[in-house]
Amino acid sequence: MKYNMLTKLELDKMVENPGLVAFPHSLGSALIKAEDKGKLKSRALSAMHEQTAKQLLQIQKQVELLVNQANELKKRVEISERIYLAELSFEPFVGNDYHLYETEEGVHKLFMIAPEEWGRSKPDKLNFVASVKLLSDHTWEVLK
Repeated sequence: MKYNMLTKLELDKMVENPGLVAFPHSLGSALIKAEDKGKLKSRALSAMHEQTAKQLLQIQKQVELLVNQANELKKRVEISERIYLAELSFEPFVGNDYHLYETEEGVHKLFMIAPEEWGRSKPDKLNFVASVKLLSDHTWEVLK
């Protein structure tokens, strides 16, 4: 009977639900090692830096795209202002290509004739500036 009964000292060393404790409760239990908290934090910190670096790179690319778009729009406004200050002898239509020239006196003129279409009749005092297309917002896209 002595072997079936547990002593009070042995009962004090036992837990009610041994499967729920965070430490081994008998000799046959699985080995439980304490985690190195510094190693865990280091891995988490490294993963966080990697992810935020990727996100920052994505944002940087988006900002560069927006800056490029803003610069293109600025160019369109500049060329549009030059064209609207140029001498026009016709009404330009949306979607058509036109060609901007500058005289030796610095006066800009808009023509429907491309540089390669002049032949021998091109005035000597005209210098080609740009080929442009009138867009629906009445700005001009530079073609070449």
